[in-house]
Parts: sequence; C-alpha cells; structure tokens
Amino acid sequence: MPRKPRIDLAGYHHVVNRGVNRSEVFTDDGDYEMFLKIVCKACRAYKVVLHDYCLMSNHFHLLIETKSENLSSFMKQINGNYAIYANKKQKRSGHFWQGRYYSRYINSEEYYYTLIRYIEQNPVEAGIVDTVVEYPYTLGSVIANGVTPIPCTLKSKLLEELDYENVQDMIGIRLSDEELELLEKIKHQKIIQKESGNLQAYEKSLEEHFLGLKTKEERNEKIVIALDDGYTQIEVAKFLEVSRSLISKIIKSKSSFSTSDP
Repeated sequence: MPRKPRIDLAGYHHVVNRGVNRSEVFTDDGDYEMFLKIVCKACRAYKVVLHDYCLMSNHFHLLIETKSENLSSFMKQINGNYAIYANKKQKRSGHFWQGRYYSRYINSEEYYYTLIRYIEQNPVEAGIVDTVVEYPYTLGSVIANGVTPIPCTLKSKLLEELDYENVQDMIGIRLSDEELELLEKIKHQKIIQKESGNLQAYEKSLEEHFLGLKTKEERNEKIVIALDDGYTQIEVAKFLEVSRSLISKIIKSKSSFSTSDP
C-alpha cells in the first residue's frame, strides 16, 4: 500500500514519533533535556514555534507552527540529531525510530484546543500521574508549576493563555467520546489545491461531499457539512453552479431551524 503524502503546509501540525519496536526513547532526565535542546535548535533554524509538547518514555508529541513548507526538513534535523545522541549514549546501532514520523495538519481552532488537551492528558491516560501538573515533560505542567519555559515555546499560545488558576479548566479535563471522534476524523484529511494555488486540508473533497445527491433537502444538508469542513460559500456555490445568495439563504434557514428546535 502506498504511503500517504506528507502534509508540509505552513501552519499548525501535530507530530508524533516512537522508538523502534516501541523501545525507550528517553531513559533519564538528561535525555529529555537533550531532546528539547535539539527541538529548540531546529525551531531557530527553520523559524518554527513550539506551541505544546509531551515527552513520554517511548514516544513524543509536538504541536508546532511552521511559517513555510519545511516540516519534513525540520523533523529530519530533530530525529537525526537525537538518534545520533541516543545511539552513542546507549552504545547501540541501527534504526532508532519506529519509522517516518506521524503528522496531522490542524485546520480549525476546535481541533487545536482539543489536541492540546489530548497531548497534555497523555501521562494521565497512561496511568503515570493523576493530574497533568504532576508530569514534568509537558509545556502545560511547566507553565502551571512556574518553571521557566524553553526558548522555542516563548511564542506559544498556551504560554499566553495558561496559568495555575485555569490549568484544570483548560487542560485538566479528559476528552469526551465526541472529542476523541473529532481527533479520529482528522486522520482521514485530504489536501486540496485551491484555484489560488494554495493547499488546504479538508475531510473530503467537494466531489465526495456532494456525491449521489437526490433531493434539494439532501443537498442543503451537505452544504452545511461542506462549510463546516472549511470550504467557503463561494467555493460551494461555484461547485454546485448556484448563486452565493442561495447558499446564504440555506445557511440562514438551517440556523433558524436549529435555534428554534427544543
């Protein structure tokens, strides 16, 4: 089966990688500190902002913001440099990482904040600690405990928004089934090239959204879903060969029905 294409778009990305055969990546405090130093060095080189992170013993999560299409180069530097360090320290050879890093493009604010809680909750879900503030290797814990953050997180949105007073409300609540379902849906993103030449991540193409239409009511329902997926009213109207004003009327009627529904 061919590999899915890597999403290198400028913007927000959730990146994960594991040790080969799920072996330990970090064996002591020095390893965690070295990895974060390597991440910050790569952030400086590629003008990347680290918005959140969680380092577990056999894998890591990074939530980053790239300014250009350089995610692959950025991750190559991190994975390569840390593998050299760890292999030398552990006196081992061969593959260090499980394989290619996993990444998902973040194309909505809802996904961003859900993902932060997912990242911060990793040690709790693994049964290592009872609360996120107890685990030292997440940015949320660093902020909540008044520890000086590493330099590449100084422009993090989490750093701007989180303090000890709101830590429980923002990152201390476990994800609901609906939120976990949202994260699962992101795995099936499609990258569409728009007429402007820009690339954008969507759950489905417009062709897939409107496949097999039989009634106007069904069309109207799918218009709402396509807009929720990130398409603009102009794009949907052009694809369906209808006026933008019609799309607006459909959205207003749906909104009116929703608010009057008990």
